[in-house]
This record gives sequence, structure tokens and C-alpha cells, in this order.
Amino acid sequence: MLVIANITYYLYHKFIWNIMKTIGLIGGISWVSTIDYYRIINEQINRRLKGFNAGKIILYSVNYGKIKELTDQERWDDITDLVIDAARKLEAAGADCLIIGANTMHRIAPAVQQAINIPLLHIAEVTAVEIEKQQLTTVALLGTKYTMELDFFTGKLSSRGITAIIPDAADRAYINAAIYNEMGRDLFLPETKAIFLNIMSVLQQNGAQGIILGCTEIPLLIKQSDFELPLFDTTFLHASAAVEFALE
Repeated sequence: MLVIANITYYLYHKFIWNIMKTIGLIGGISWVSTIDYYRIINEQINRRLKGFNAGKIILYSVNYGKIKELTDQERWDDITDLVIDAARKLEAAGADCLIIGANTMHRIAPAVQQAINIPLLHIAEVTAVEIEKQQLTTVALLGTKYTMELDFFTGKLSSRGITAIIPDAADRAYINAAIYNEMGRDLFLPETKAIFLNIMSVLQQNGAQGIILGCTEIPLLIKQSDFELPLFDTTFLHASAAVEFALE
């Protein structure tokens, strides 16, 4: 019986490994949140498949210093070329889908998707789906100035009838600076957290029914236990979508 059990165990896990799809992850934007992507994907797959199972992940980690330099210079064409190169290498290495581990980089998601033949899982789309499930119609959006002010994220929300409100100009500037100058360097300061919570309280007073943590580092600063409204952790939702794809 023991031999049969061992053979069954072996065949089951061989079957799982063969059918599980491979996730291609562009990380390093920043490396701080990439760690969470890797952890969340593997935790969820192990929770569902049990045993010693973990995800099939191919990680291409870019140099955050270069990304920040190009972003500061508004050189989005160069950023697009860099990300497309990473995406193509992941596809060539055997990835079945692509996730870009940063909200801001989804500004160039359409161009990246056109350059590859595997699906790109859009972080704003999976966030919008979760908000829709909770039947909310007005949410606040926190993130870099690009994520808050441009329409690549809010457009995905509006297509599902969800209105996004954002902080005022001074608060947007503060949030953007904190993301790039602190969180991207693995600095999570209590005074920064206090200011973020105050900004979130103002957004709640302005009608927000929930708050999107629309930068993959913000969930490391702000937790659901810190605030009464529903918080939408884009890192967790994005990684979870990749798990669903890998196991579907």
C-alpha cells in the first residue's frame, strides 16, 4: 500500500507540474515589492495544491535606478523598449503570461502587449474586477503622479462604471515623492504613514467608499487594519490573478 501511495503521490504532483502554466514576472520596479509578488504567488499556489508545490515563475528583474532615471526624464519610449525587451526574453524563456510588477509601468502596457504573443495581465483590470465584486462605485486612487493623473488606470475603472477620485495637487506631489524617494529604497517611515492616513481620511470625506493602493510599495506602508474603508492592495490582486491564470 505504501508503494502505491508513493506512486500516486508522484504521479499527482508530476501531473500538477505539467499542467501548471508558467508566470513571467518583470520585477525590480522596485525590488522591494517584487519580493511580495514572489511570496504571494508561491504562498497561494502552495495553499491550493498543498504538499511542497510552488509556482513556476520566470523573473526578469530590471535595474530600478535606470527606470527611475528614465522616468524622471520622461523618456517613456526608452522605458517601453526596455520593458519590451524584458517581456520578449520572458516569453522566449517559456512564460505563458506576463505580469509587470508596478502600477506606473502599465502606462506602456498596450505597447508591451502588442510586442508579445502571451497575455499581459493588467493590474488595473484585475483591481477593477475586485472593486466591482464589492459593488463600490466611487474609490480613491493613490499612486505615483502618473498613475493618479493619467487615464491608463482610471480608464479601466470607468469602463466598469467606477469613479476614481484623487488627492489634491499638493498631496499628489507628496505621495509621488514618498514613493520614489523612500519606498523604492525600502524606507517606510512612521511619519510618512501618518500623512498617508490623513490624506486617505480627506478622500473618505470627499466620498471615497474604498481606497486603491495603486503603487506596489504602498501596501507595505499601509495595511487594512490601519483604515476603516476597504483597501485594494494592487500587488496582492495582481499576484492573485497570475495564480488564477497559472492554475486555471
